[in-house]
Order: sequence, then structure tokens, then C-alpha cells
Amino acid sequence: MKRVALTGGIATGKSYVLERFRRLGVPCLDADELARGVTEAGTEGTRAIVERFGPGILDTDGSVDRRKLATIVFADAAARRDLEAIVHPAVYRAITAGLRGFELVGGSPLAIVDIPLLYETGRHADFDRVIATVCPRPMQLARLLKRGMTELEADQRLAAQMPADEKAARADFVIRTDGTFAQTDAGVEEILGNLAI
Repeated sequence: MKRVALTGGIATGKSYVLERFRRLGVPCLDADELARGVTEAGTEGTRAIVERFGPGILDTDGSVDRRKLATIVFADAAARRDLEAIVHPAVYRAITAGLRGFELVGGSPLAIVDIPLLYETGRHADFDRVIATVCPRPMQLARLLKRGMTELEADQRLAAQMPADEKAARADFVIRTDGTFAQTDAGVEEILGNLAI
């Protein structure tokens, strides 16, 4: 089974593209969803985060309050590195287990994993192919503001990632998400055809 990573900067349409692949019958994993699991109440990851950032980082249900944590880590690069050292290994273990499960079930020539920080974590060599989503930075910013972020929060998140154009330059396939949904869908279908060969 081909292991395909989907990456791109924040607000470049990765979630939309992943859902399109899923609707076309491709088994998919989402690293952000897996990271949420790592930070649920009672997990080893949550205990390590509390040890590093203090109990004030918890929500009332005992899970990590991601908004509180984001305020800290996007303003402090050292804190962000500490968080990544806790979360990333657990997420990659979950990805490995998920891909193994897809292989055992069979029935698909490939699986796709959405990993926003693929290149930043140096894990691109774990995958047979890489797809990157890309759109102009002003569009990323506008999408983040529409999600309710302040301009400062949006700028911090963009600054914490490799630029989307750089990710696209390193990828095997690129899907532009600054056109119509139909154009993006056509890009997904074209890439799926190439990957299935």
C-alpha cells in the first residue's frame, strides 16, 4: 500500500482536500485529530503537558485546553518545541498503527495522512509520495480571520510553519486551493488517478 502524506500551510485547504479523497474511497488519517486524542483527559500526553505547562492548561473536563495552550506556544518558540517533543512522537505512533490497520484490512492501493508539519518534523521520508495544498498567503490570512483568530494569532501561526510555497516546491503533487471547489476537486481526482497507477 502506498503511503501518501498530505501537507501544506495552515488554512490552505488540507481538510477539504482530505475529505475529497475520503469521499473517493481512500482510507485517510488526520494528524490534528490524532493530536486531539493525545491531549484528552487522562492520557500520558496530557500528563506530560501539565508537567511542563502547569495544571492551569487544563479544561474543566481534564483535557488540554488547546486555546490556552496555543496562546502560550505560538508566542514562545521554546515552549512550542517542548510541546512538539511531547505530542509529535505520540501522533506518529498513532499514524503508524493506523496505516498498519489499513494494510491489514486491505482493499486500497494507498492511504493518505494529513500532516501539517510533515517537513518541519523531518518525517517526509516515511511516505512514498507527498501532496501539498497551496494558496496565496493573503488568502490564508483571510481564512484564519474568518475562523475567529485575531490578526496577531494568525500571523503567529503562519510564522511557526514553513511557508506553503516552500512545502509545495518539495512535494510530488500540488493542489492549488485558490480557485473554485470544482477546480480543487478536479485536482484531487487527477492526483488520485496518478497515485493509483
